[in-house]
Amino acid sequence: MGAEVVIEGLSKSFGKHTIWRDVTLTLPPGEVSVMLGPSGTGKSVFLKSMIGLLKPDRGKCVINGVDIVRCSERKLYEIRKLFGVLFQDGALFGSMNLYDNVAFPLREHTKKSETEIRRIVFEKLEMTGLAGAERKLPGEISGGMRKRAGLARALVLDPEIILVDEPDSGLDPVRTTYISQLFIDVNAQIDATFLIVTHNINLARTVPDNLGMLYRKELVMFGPREVLLTSEEPAVKQFLNGRMDGPIGMSEEKDSATLAAERAMFEAGHHAGGVEEIEGVPPQLQPTPGLPERQGARRRKDRVMRILHTLPAPARESIIASLTPEERRHYGVHSARPAHAGVAGVQQGTLPTGDVARLPDSDWTRPLPSNSDTSSDVTRRLPEQGNL
Repeated sequence: MGAEVVIEGLSKSFGKHTIWRDVTLTLPPGEVSVMLGPSGTGKSVFLKSMIGLLKPDRGKCVINGVDIVRCSERKLYEIRKLFGVLFQDGALFGSMNLYDNVAFPLREHTKKSETEIRRIVFEKLEMTGLAGAERKLPGEISGGMRKRAGLARALVLDPEIILVDEPDSGLDPVRTTYISQLFIDVNAQIDATFLIVTHNINLARTVPDNLGMLYRKELVMFGPREVLLTSEEPAVKQFLNGRMDGPIGMSEEKDSATLAAERAMFEAGHHAGGVEEIEGVPPQLQPTPGLPERQGARRRKDRVMRILHTLPAPARESIIASLTPEERRHYGVHSARPAHAGVAGVQQGTLPTGDVARLPDSDWTRPLPSNSDTSSDVTRRLPEQGNL
């Protein structure tokens, strides 16, 4: 199972320019999380801070009990071995073929024989759909193949945490969906913790277990995907719909005069952009048939049901509506009246205090003490304080 990452009060600035401040969240082990945000909000800086390439001004980033913000260089070097990183452009060595690119971390950081390295490299190339392409140079393959080769290289040291920076950069929508499916398939096979930074809405709506957004130097929210996807927060709705109508502007935030002028323009009939109104929570991508069930998804469902009563009503309704009849019985969810007129199939439900249901064939249960603060499973602050 992947490692849990606990971030508390993390802040970063360059000189007098604050990038983001007081970021607090937890990446649950083995789950896939996505961080959204407009361009220039410091998403890539956040990834670099997580692995110690940039040093935050204050706060904590705790992995396996080690705070990488304050630990020694020797300890940081060891913790970094838990990470695999997929960079925006793949970051492959142009003079090396794919085999040698993928083998590079094994040759640098292990004492494995070439026979063992060969076995591991071919295993990861096959996992990422690159079997037979090992002798090609990066300049001889497509952008999608370079992304997959970068992911294969990120996997060779069997990381517990995988960081992905803008995986859709340079890819068309179809290839972006294929690489999204690949992330789900890899997670199903190795149960690693994923954090994907992107501004691709399709990926954000269909891939993650958890979803967050950085905006105006703050973490607007972070938590189960249903929370952000059903949010009425203006900046969140604008971003998900890709429209000009809202607080996000070319310089990140609009002043009141610009907002008023644009509002008058839209009311006069000018199109605000976007293709359609994006609402609701679509089904999450599932592993390709023949692959194992995602253990992170099973743990995530147990965890979310434990904190169900702490989530906003639209998110609760969406989560309950997604449960199968069998899951409803196991979680002790009792259907009630439809929550909103005109919303077919959306129902409210209740979960007995302290109960954690056991799904068929599940060996993960942990009864919740009656005096526990269930909100700490996902968030450090209440919804009205901005972090879900």
